[in-house]
Amino acid sequence: MFFSGVDLLYRIPALLIALTFHEYAHARMAYAWGDATAKNAGRMTLNPISHLDPLGTLMVMLVGFGWARPVPINPFHFRHREKGLFWVSLAGPGTNLLLAFIAALILFLTTGNLPSLYRWAAPGILEGILIWVVFINVFLAIFNFVPLPPLDGSKIVRSLLPRAYAHYYQSFEAYGPFLLILLLVLGLLTRVLLPIASFIIGGINLLVLILTGHYFL
Repeated sequence: MFFSGVDLLYRIPALLIALTFHEYAHARMAYAWGDATAKNAGRMTLNPISHLDPLGTLMVMLVGFGWARPVPINPFHFRHREKGLFWVSLAGPGTNLLLAFIAALILFLTTGNLPSLYRWAAPGILEGILIWVVFINVFLAIFNFVPLPPLDGSKIVRSLLPRAYAHYYQSFEAYGPFLLILLLVLGLLTRVLLPIASFIIGGINLLVLILTGHYFL
């Protein structure tokens, strides 16, 4: 489905924020674990142009899920290969969840409203952008936790598997993008992830209320 010009006005800045910080977090964490591959490739930057993938960006705009251009890493440079791969893979979606929380907090402090997938009011530009920052970051996080190559979830699983099984799991990497696109186009992945996204947004909202003193047991 395509979106109106006003809707895109909200979605595009939110998309750029989500994808840029996601990939920057990967690059920064890889560097912290001893791998300078991403830094040397110019990917340890908050310049969104360095991170955007044309197909992944289009999929986010059309169906709500997608990906950026993967940050290059070399796990053999990590001080500890499996631990480094785990934390580098977790850094991207983890940063997206943190951004979603920050956006929800700012939204509540400035408007008194909280984001909800099932309730939409005609907001101002800032409120609209903040709402979509929450939505896209949550969707991008849970999408990347899907354990299919080349998403972060597959690398997290691979880092936790014994080496023999990890090699077998990695052999499916070439088929991952095609399977993901098929699941997205058919809407099957969306049906599974929407309830998860709603639950996470509810948890973020609860945390915002607790931290701002508006939730009482």
